[in-house]
Amino acid sequence: MGLLIFGIIILVIGLTLQKDALPLGKFKGLVSTIGVIVMVLGLLTTTIKVVDAGHIGVKKLFGEVQSDILNEGLNFVNPFIDVIILTTQTQNYTMSSVKEEGEKIGDDAVSVLSKDGLQVIIDLTVLYKTKAESAPTIIKKIGQDFKDKIIRPIVRSQIRESAVDYDAIELYSDKRAEFEKQVKDAIAETLNARGFELEDMLVRQIDLPTSVKQSIERKITAIQEDQRMVYVLEKEIKEAQRKREEAAGVADAQKIINTGLSSKLIEFERIKVMQELVKSKNSKVIVLGNGDSPIILDGK
Repeated sequence: MGLLIFGIIILVIGLTLQKDALPLGKFKGLVSTIGVIVMVLGLLTTTIKVVDAGHIGVKKLFGEVQSDILNEGLNFVNPFIDVIILTTQTQNYTMSSVKEEGEKIGDDAVSVLSKDGLQVIIDLTVLYKTKAESAPTIIKKIGQDFKDKIIRPIVRSQIRESAVDYDAIELYSDKRAEFEKQVKDAIAETLNARGFELEDMLVRQIDLPTSVKQSIERKITAIQEDQRMVYVLEKEIKEAQRKREEAAGVADAQKIINTGLSSKLIEFERIKVMQELVKSKNSKVIVLGNGDSPIILDGK
């Protein structure tokens, strides 16, 4: 806009110069030409707006925000319109206890009180983006510094409101996922009403008082010991069952063998064994007998 106005001023000066005016009179044509060129350049720069990928343009005419937006690419607009560029890409807002890691310098983690009245420190990151259709409303009602006006207060408030439903140990252990989902749903609903879309909320760390941490560690150790004892007991029960089944199998086998044996069968098997020994090349002298009449066989 400034370039356009400057060109108009130069053109007016060139047109009002008199040819006999010294020393600029003889440059009247040149001054007018320069004025036209500057005016055209100014007109082009004010009527053509280029919006980068992942951004949108919000139009303001004499301070009034227009309802329609400029999409990415080349746009032709009224030269008197001002364009405010907003990103629609994913943005993050981190609140951390580590210095210079978050959006604010220093300790910016969220301090909350749990259901049992203990102080819990939560580090988290919120991923969000501006909804394109809501951009004019955001500029009109909030402004461009919406991170500090909207994102930060809403996130911290919802974290605190949700934390009072849980004990400190629950936040740290078995109900952490439930807590994160509750907070995420609450933040998403509130931001959506303000023209923003929540993509994700990442709870990076939950710090508890030292006494609570020690209590949790003792509880976890006790649970692990109970689980180990249950495993050992189950193993011993299975081993005892295996031994009982093995003993029962041996007893059944012996019972079957004893039932099927007779003196004639034993004598028959004995003779077969002796015959095999006689046929052996390594046999020399074999003495056989049942205690009454021994038999002597010579082997070669």
